[in-house]
Amino acid sequence: MPRVVASILTAAMVVAVPLTAHAAKDTLSIGMGLEPPHLDPTAGAAAAIDEVVYANVFEGLTRIVADGTVAPGLAESWTISDDGLVYTFSLRQGAKFHDGTALDAGDVVFSWERAVGPDSVNAKKGIFEPIEKIEAQGASTAVVTLKRPTGHFLFDMGRGDAVIVAPESAETNKANPVGTGPFVFDSWAKGNQIRIKKSDSYWGTPAKLSQVTFKIISDPAAAAAALQAGDVDMFANFPATELIPQFEADPRFKVSIGTTEGETLLSINNGNPPLDDVRVRRAISHAIDRQAIIDGAMYGYGTPIGSHFAPHHPAYVDLTGMYPYDPDKAKALLAEAGVKDLKLRLTLPPPAYARRGGEIIAAQLRAVGIETEIIPVEWAQWLKSVFRGDDFDLTIVSHTEPLDIEIYARDKYYFNYDSAEYKAVIKELAAEDDPDARTALMQKAQRILANDAVNGFLFELAQHGIWPAKLRGVWANRPVQANDVTAAYWAD
Repeated sequence: MPRVVASILTAAMVVAVPLTAHAAKDTLSIGMGLEPPHLDPTAGAAAAIDEVVYANVFEGLTRIVADGTVAPGLAESWTISDDGLVYTFSLRQGAKFHDGTALDAGDVVFSWERAVGPDSVNAKKGIFEPIEKIEAQGASTAVVTLKRPTGHFLFDMGRGDAVIVAPESAETNKANPVGTGPFVFDSWAKGNQIRIKKSDSYWGTPAKLSQVTFKIISDPAAAAAALQAGDVDMFANFPATELIPQFEADPRFKVSIGTTEGETLLSINNGNPPLDDVRVRRAISHAIDRQAIIDGAMYGYGTPIGSHFAPHHPAYVDLTGMYPYDPDKAKALLAEAGVKDLKLRLTLPPPAYARRGGEIIAAQLRAVGIETEIIPVEWAQWLKSVFRGDDFDLTIVSHTEPLDIEIYARDKYYFNYDSAEYKAVIKELAAEDDPDARTALMQKAQRILANDAVNGFLFELAQHGIWPAKLRGVWANRPVQANDVTAAYWAD
C-alpha cells in the first residue's frame, strides 16, 4: 500500500493581531545588498531572485519552512509508492495565478518539463534529472515517476527553481512575475526598489501585510544609516557587521544571529595552470588563516569550515584540521610543485565578506610568495565573467543553496573540478533514501573535496538579522535563500 507522506498544511498559521483603537502598521520595507538580475527563480542562479519572490510571489508543490523541513505547498498532500518511484500529488482546490488563470496539473507538467527541456536555463536543472515522466490525471492530480528512488526529491521540489509557473506568463516572468503566492508583483524601479502587494484572491491564509518593499542598498554604511533613520524597517542579513553592537544596545531593534546555508569560499579555477596541481591548491589552503578572515572581515561572526558543508547539519564532518594555517608548509608545497613568482587574479564581487576578506587573503597569500591582482566587479559582471565565463583564477563567494554539495559533480561548473570518484559518490547519494546511508555518503563527499583542496573553504556565513522589536513572523535562520514574509506582521 502507498504510504501517505503529507496530508495537511503544517502549523504555519499567523497569530491574529489584537484589535486596537488605531490602525496597526501593515507595510514592511526590507533592505537588500544585491539587486536581482531578474525575478524568475526558474531561470537564474542569483540568490537575490529568491530573496524577493520565493514563497511570497511564487510557490512550488512543496515548500521549505523556517526550520528547514518540507511542508505542503500547492500540493495539499502526496503519496509515494512502496518502491519510491511514483509520487502522486493532490493539488490545492481554488488556487489561481495572479493573472486569474486557474492552477491545474497541466501547469505542473509544463513547469517541470520546461525545466528539463533542451532550452532550459534553470540553474538547478540537475534536480529534475531523476524524473522519468510527469503526467496530469485530471485537473487536480499530478503523477511523477522517477528513474530511481531519490531521497531528497521532495526537498528539491520545494526550492525556488521548482516553483510552478503558467504557460500563459512563463516567458515574461523575469520582468513581470506571475505566481500563485499571497503577494502580487507591483513594481520595480531598477537600482532602487522592488515592491509587492497583498493578493486579494490568495487560495490560503492571506498575508497580514498589505505591501512589502525591497530596497537595494549596497553600501554597508548606508544600510546602517537607513535602518537608524527608518528608511528601511529591516535587513534580513545586515551587511555592516561591525555596527551590530549599536543595534543590540538600541531597544527599538531586535538583533538575531542565526544560521545560513552559505558556505563562503575562496573559489579556485581548477582548470587554470598551475591551479590544476593539487599541491598548489593545498598550499593556498595552508596559507589561509580562517579565523583571521572571520575576525577581520566579519568581526567574529562565522564558523570555520573545512569542506563544502554547513556545520549545523547532522552529517557535517569537521575537516578544518586538514589544512591548519601553516605558511611554511604552503611554501614547501609550492616549491615541491616547482612554482615560484606566482601571480593570480582575485576577482571580488560586492558583498563585504568578499571585498574585506579579499584584502586579508591577498596579504596572506603574499606572505607565502603568491601575488594577487585584486579585481573588484559588480554582481552582474561577476555572474558573466566568473560564474558563466570561467574568466578568473580566484574569487570569493558564499554559496547559499542548501545541501548543494552536488555542484562539484556537475560538468563544466565554474570551479572546473572533475573527479570520477566524486561523481560516483554523488550519483549514489542521489539514489539513496536510507538516512544513515545518506549521511555516510555526504561525509565521504566532504572528505574527497577537502583532500582535493578544490577550494579554499573559509567559513559558514552567519545570518545577521536586524528588525524592529515589534515585528513578528520573519525568519531568524535561512534554510533556503529567501525572505519569506508570508507570516510577517506588526505587534502592538
